[in-house]
Amino acid sequence: MKAQEQIYLNRALALAEEALEAGDEPFGSVLVSAEGEILAEDRNRIASGDATQHPEFTLARWAAQHMTPEARANATVYTTGEHCPMCAAAHGWAGLGRIVYISSSEQLGRWLEDLGVAPSPIKALPIGQIVPALEVEGPIASMDEKVHALHQRRHAV
Repeated sequence: MKAQEQIYLNRALALAEEALEAGDEPFGSVLVSAEGEILAEDRNRIASGDATQHPEFTLARWAAQHMTPEARANATVYTTGEHCPMCAAAHGWAGLGRIVYISSSEQLGRWLEDLGVAPSPIKALPIGQIVPALEVEGPIASMDEKVHALHQRRHAV
């Protein structure tokens, strides 16, 4: 991973922290152009009652509305957690490029189980099973414990 990518992942972590402080699940994502410009960013917003308000889904929709197909294909999404099936499909349909995630869906499932959190109503699948040709990097072992700590704070009893 390049040094610049660490900056984007740190921003995604800061967005996840913002989400947690706002009463949401701790997820954050950043959309970056091929030139390294942050184009859009968002955090989880499901506390509103709309469980589809994931940052990765929002960024895919933003990209489809504001970027050319070529720019989307050359962009990267940096995110705290591996995309869920809904977000992976949106990413694929929007024609976005590479994904770099800090923690995997498998890790999240184990962490939540250890915390006694009820399982998701949606089956977790690796991104590659939803968008097979997509370049994906993750989990990032040097950062995944930071995401784990956010989920521990969210679900502390």
